[in-house]
Amino acid sequence: MSLPSRPGGFTLIEVLVALAIVSISLLSVAAAMNQMIDAANSLRDRTYADWIAQNKIVEIRLSGAEPEVGSSSGEVEYASVDWAWRSVSSETGVEDLFRVDVSVSLAGTEYDLRTVTGFVGPPTIPGQSNRAWTSGGTRRGPDAPDPPSPDDGARE
Repeated sequence: MSLPSRPGGFTLIEVLVALAIVSISLLSVAAAMNQMIDAANSLRDRTYADWIAQNKIVEIRLSGAEPEVGSSSGEVEYASVDWAWRSVSSETGVEDLFRVDVSVSLAGTEYDLRTVTGFVGPPTIPGQSNRAWTSGGTRRGPDAPDPPSPDDGARE
């Protein structure tokens, strides 16, 4: 006696289970991709905000004027997006040295994407900014002679 043969193929239940597994997998992949896109966009925005804040500090330094203690704000378009910046200048306790905190956010929002701190002092002669720290910590003016090099005393 032989058993009746079962026709080949999948039953409806097997197909439905397979479709459920595939759909759950695709939803998981889509959610992961969405999360990666959001992270990339967030990183891009924070990078742009960092660049904008650094640019504002450089603008203050290059103006050659002593920053006023207090705050200022404005908007700028960068990478086809409107950004809002807020600058707070304060004294540091060191003569002629000011602390400048620049916060940047997307225009119309209150959430700061990035805050960058810089220090602004009096303008110096290009290439002379580190000379104040080279001769035993004493500060020298632009007319002061350069310290002798180690080779100066060796030649006769």
